[in-house]
Amino acid sequence: MANQPATTHGPRERILAAASALFYRHGINATGIGEVVEVAGVSKRTLYQQFESKDELVAAYLRRMTESGRLLDRRLDRTELAPGERLVALFDRPGAAFRGCPMHNASVELTEPAHPGRAVIHAYKQGFLDRLVDTARQAGAADPEELGHRLFVLFEGATALATSINDPAAFDYARPAAATLVGQALTAE
Repeated sequence: MANQPATTHGPRERILAAASALFYRHGINATGIGEVVEVAGVSKRTLYQQFESKDELVAAYLRRMTESGRLLDRRLDRTELAPGERLVALFDRPGAAFRGCPMHNASVELTEPAHPGRAVIHAYKQGFLDRLVDTARQAGAADPEELGHRLFVLFEGATALATSINDPAAFDYARPAAATLVGQALTAE
């Protein structure tokens, strides 16, 4: 195939790598299976041997994104920062290649409630909220549940707006608001 990636990975990994790049860059619905197989350097038959359907490929792509460490929530893992600082660092401006949260982008595109990707998205978002609450608890917030939920809404809003207008400046405005929320929660009695 013309665009076969220079790799020794097996077909499943090549398909997932191609789908991940294409789905994130162009969108799930705008990316056809033909593009995926061309970039992966496999046949359609091989793709369907590895993934039962495009829906299953999408769900695998979303699982891969949650496991890859490329999502912005990984900023909560920065052990060189205190927990309260990690909560604020979550709002640092993303890099130039940022095209939004893959989970949010997928949730907008996957309108069918039974789509297998919806369960992956829900589990990821719930896990992210749980991590926010846990980090708020570690920071000593008076009400870690409330702080976690507030930061969750603020983060989702900044991410969605940055994606919608193709400008990560939304994080520049959200970061001071996050710092205020964290500061208030840590000084509340």
